[in-house]
Amino acid sequence: MAELSSLSELAGTAIEALPEAPVHVQKLDKFGRAYATGKRKDAVARVWVKPGTGKITVNDKDFTAYFGRPVLQMIVQQPIFATSRDGQFDVVATVAGGGLSGQAGALRHGISKALTYYEPGLRGVLKKLGFLTRDSRVVERKKYGRRKARRSFQFSKR
Repeated sequence: MAELSSLSELAGTAIEALPEAPVHVQKLDKFGRAYATGKRKDAVARVWVKPGTGKITVNDKDFTAYFGRPVLQMIVQQPIFATSRDGQFDVVATVAGGGLSGQAGALRHGISKALTYYEPGLRGVLKKLGFLTRDSRVVERKKYGRRKARRSFQFSKR
């Protein structure tokens, strides 16, 4: 860059443009559905979102039958209620791995991502609430010489 001796010379120089923020566009398949993968612990959820009546199907069952606990049902519905889109989208999902709690978290993550692919304007709301962040905490592996990951065998001096 050349040396500048006055402010008037500064006006003539070109300022390097900052990289623009990425523009999020709608991503749909040939059937008009948005697809996303959600993950939590060992669970993986494959989620398809399409316009409909608000029906949520998990592994060919209604989500209230699949997730018996009301807390898990609430977790699954959080992204839909947060964006005030209840009754507007049908969700079809397959979940595998982990337990019910991890599967509910994976499904929430997948629904959130799929909603942003269908309607990119919802990204700000979902990101602010933390639904687009993959919770990366997983179970710590067991170490040799230990009873569990960190628990030792009982020590006896005599």
